Amino acid sequence: MTRALDSRLGAALIAGAWLTLAGCSTPPTNAQVGATAGAVIGGGVGSALTGGSTAGTVAGGGAGAAVGHEIGRRVT
Repeated sequence: MTRALDSRLGAALIAGAWLTLAGCSTPPTNAQVGATAGAVIGGGVGSALTGGSTAGTVAGGGAGAAVGHEIGRRVT
């Protein structure tokens, strides 16, 4: 994957996360914030570790969302 495509993918992930949080009618819970942040970070890490593969990005995003949700849920 080229750097330009990586940059666009990262920007799309960040924009999607921002729009998701902006669309909430109430402030997001810690679990929601954690899941969103985890998905973005996990997607970036998954992409980097697998050389930009789609499967690696999706798997990293999913794993990051799960971990971020649990961390956010336990934070008070």
